Amino acid sequence: MKSVLVRFQEYEIKASGAERTVVRFILEHPKECSAYSIHQLAEHSFTSASTIVRLCKKTGFSGYKEFQKALIAENSIREEIDSKKSLDIEKEDRQEELIAKVTYRNIVSLEKTRKLMDEEVLEQCTVLLEQSKSIRFFGIGASQLVAQDAYMKFLRSDKICFSHDDWHVQLLYAKNMTSKDVAIVISYSGLTKEMLQCAKMAKKKGASVIAITRFADSPLRRIADFNLYVAASELLLRSGAMSSRIAQLNVVDILYTAYLNRHYEEAVIQTRETYILKEQQEE
Repeated sequence: MKSVLVRFQEYEIKASGAERTVVRFILEHPKECSAYSIHQLAEHSFTSASTIVRLCKKTGFSGYKEFQKALIAENSIREEIDSKKSLDIEKEDRQEELIAKVTYRNIVSLEKTRKLMDEEVLEQCTVLLEQSKSIRFFGIGASQLVAQDAYMKFLRSDKICFSHDDWHVQLLYAKNMTSKDVAIVISYSGLTKEMLQCAKMAKKKGASVIAITRFADSPLRRIADFNLYVAASELLLRSGAMSSRIAQLNVVDILYTAYLNRHYEEAVIQTRETYILKEQQEE
């Protein structure tokens, strides 16, 4: 099945003015659009039927009927997956259903996380990071992979930062912190005892603590000075971090981008300096 919304999102950047109007209208009102005739869609999007036909063909559909059929099917899958039962992976699921469930669960997690982002808290965190002597990242298991990603990003900006996959080393990092340092503690549950120990030690040493954790009451949430929330989209007893990991990575990307944006010109120069060129190998 062809994904209408993904195709349209990718096409929007190169769409003409009239096409972009249709694309945005469909992305904002997918359910309503699936019930419109081509002339009704043209009327509601203030365009023409010929523009819509050209758009359908440019995005890989044979015409309006195939586009409409694909949009109806996609809306149906989204509505079905919105129920808790259908979000669960089941033994009887076909490959198509597995792909749809995993992908849509990640999309939902990102959308909910975006709505939880407090702009004022984000601004306070970026100022704190800018003024800090060093940033130390804490995480265990899947959250350690997120911590490592954050470490690699901030390292490119020439910020003194630390990360390690051994939590005993992380605890040493926490014990060596001062009031000039910032700890970023990543834990979806907010209950991981090793991370709580590191967060408590960092606070004891006078460091500021930023937590990237789920939007729910937890010990980590109470310890942290600032909380950047991800959607509570997974059970705490789960086979492996999936949508929560994607959401945590997204929060890291937002925080890093906001940090760079505070001194944009210098950041552009620095990221260019730290780019490692990949040489093409001769065949």
